[in-house]
Parts: sequence; C-alpha cells; structure tokens
Amino acid sequence: MQKPRQLPLDLGHGVGHSRDDLVVSQANAEAVALVDRWPDWPAPVVVLAGPFGAGKTHLGAIWREAAGALSVPASAIDAIAGDIGGHPVLIDDVDSARIDEPALFHLINAVRGAGSQLLLTARRFPSAWGVALPDLASRLKAAATVEIHEPDDLLLAGVLTKLFSDRQVEVEPHVVHYLVRRIERSLATAMRVVERLDRAALEQQTRITRALAAEVVSAMDEGQGELGF
Repeated sequence: MQKPRQLPLDLGHGVGHSRDDLVVSQANAEAVALVDRWPDWPAPVVVLAGPFGAGKTHLGAIWREAAGALSVPASAIDAIAGDIGGHPVLIDDVDSARIDEPALFHLINAVRGAGSQLLLTARRFPSAWGVALPDLASRLKAAATVEIHEPDDLLLAGVLTKLFSDRQVEVEPHVVHYLVRRIERSLATAMRVVERLDRAALEQQTRITRALAAEVVSAMDEGQGELGF
C-alpha cells in the first residue's frame, strides 16, 4: 500500500548569515581572512568579486554586522553618497545593473574623507565594469580586490551538511557526497536542493536517502533552469 503523502508546512527556515554559519575552504579563505581582519584593511575601498552563489552576500552580511555598516542598494548610491555620517558602507552586487558612476565616485570620496571603509561585492573585477568616468576608474584601481571562487568539494559538502542540520534533518555522508557530484557548484543551488529534499521527504514520510536525492535532483535537472542561474 502506498504511503499517504503528508503536506509539508512552511516553517520559514532562514538562511543564517552570521560568522558561525560560515563554512570556510580554499575557495573562500582569502575573502574570509579579509573580512575577519577588519578594520585593518589594505585600502579604504575593498571589492569582493566572484560568481553568483559563491557566498559574497553572506560575507558582506558578516562584515556589515561587525562594522556597523550601512547597507546601500546599488540603485540608491546617489541618495547616500554625501551623507554617510562616518559609517562604513556595504553595496552588494554593485555590478548587477548599470552603475551610477558620479554617485559611486562621490561615495568613495566621502568614505575616504571620513576615514571609513566601503565594501563592494560584484560578480566581476572593476576593470570589467565598463567604467567611463576617468576619476572613478582611478579610484577603483586603488581599491583592494579579493576573489572568491566557486565552491570546492569541501565547501559545498560543508554547506549542504549545515543546511540539513539547520533543518534538524539527519543525512548520511554518502548522500551529501552524491549531491556534491551532481549539483551546480553554487551555494544558492545547495539551498534550493536541500529545501526540495526536505519537502520531498516530508511528503513521502521517509528519510533522505541517495535514491530520493537522485529522484529530486533528476526532477530539478529536467525543469527549466532549476539548477542553473
């Protein structure tokens, strides 16, 4: 007889963005070291560059909390450029849309003038942003740039294990290793896969096994862009 399917409840599992929630490996070690050494930074402006889903937002959130920084959307730089009040400033995904070059230039000047710091996270290095304003290009050349790489096996396995643990779900190591080999190397994808597996296990009233992992991952592979960004 087929088991009755259980309707999973949305318990609002949050994604932890604290320092304790961070998994460190060679892929992000340099970027983590930079965040941890604040305020002893090599330059007042730091650019943390890496692919989507590599953990830039998590690191930015850790620094924002430690530094008491203002978090400014990339689309609203002009609203704060001259009024930071001496606070450090975080702009996440600064290259996700067209950059307001005069506003960013003025913000950098304000940060430097206040003896504060600015952390910019981006998918690409500043040289690839297509900056046309010479003064801004000069300021960005003086920034310290640190790369965060796509998750390696160790980082991805650690993140998957922690995400399951956050949901109070026990998963055998061989299931985690299977997922590491099968899913896109992205922390965002890892979160999506864990959520789907947890939901599927609740619906089927079963443990998360390798067979269930294969079923869920295959279903996601067949979906339009489920594992791609």
